[in-house]
Amino acid sequence: MSTEKKRGGFLARKAKKAEEHGIEYEAKLRTKECVNVEDVLKLNRITSDYLCPITANTHKIDFTKFKIRDIESGVVLFEIAKPQGATEILSSDPNAGRYVRYEFPPEFLKLKQIGATVEFTIGEKPINNFRMIERHYFKDQIIKSFDFDFGFCMPSSVNTCEHIYDLPGLSAELMKEMVENPFATKSDSFYFVDDQLVMHNKADYAYKYNASM
Repeated sequence: MSTEKKRGGFLARKAKKAEEHGIEYEAKLRTKECVNVEDVLKLNRITSDYLCPITANTHKIDFTKFKIRDIESGVVLFEIAKPQGATEILSSDPNAGRYVRYEFPPEFLKLKQIGATVEFTIGEKPINNFRMIERHYFKDQIIKSFDFDFGFCMPSSVNTCEHIYDLPGLSAELMKEMVENPFATKSDSFYFVDDQLVMHNKADYAYKYNASM
């Protein structure tokens, strides 16, 4: 057997072992009463499901506006807002509203920095330590992990903040593969209050030549 074949077999076994570990670790997290920041930082793959129920959001955090812009040019790449006075629509899907699908042109992958501005409201309880961990993967290979702190939030308040994302430098080969595999790029967004997971949202991404930017 050639050295190349031996190495290929070793890498395949290593990848399978890592996948099995990731599945087992995620299953273990589901048995925990409280998932914390340290727990999600150990994840080595996109989660297959949500790590907390919608009912964990006891602080009634509600995201009402979201905008993405290119820091260098100032061009707005994506913007959405919940209509004023909108009420929640009843759905048979218990996870409705926790998943977003994005479509950007391939040029998006070459950007160095983007700004994400979010507006959100808070219920009647103040929040002393509101934090988000966002992890991006391509085919279960982690590309980048972001860590943002929202700070203190007053009760019954409307809050706006912009987080700056320093985007990773991607090889031409990886960018080509990401373009050729729409929605194989995925992310988990974990939101914590006092180091306790209270919200978990998911997204996937396609980079298409007919998408606008």
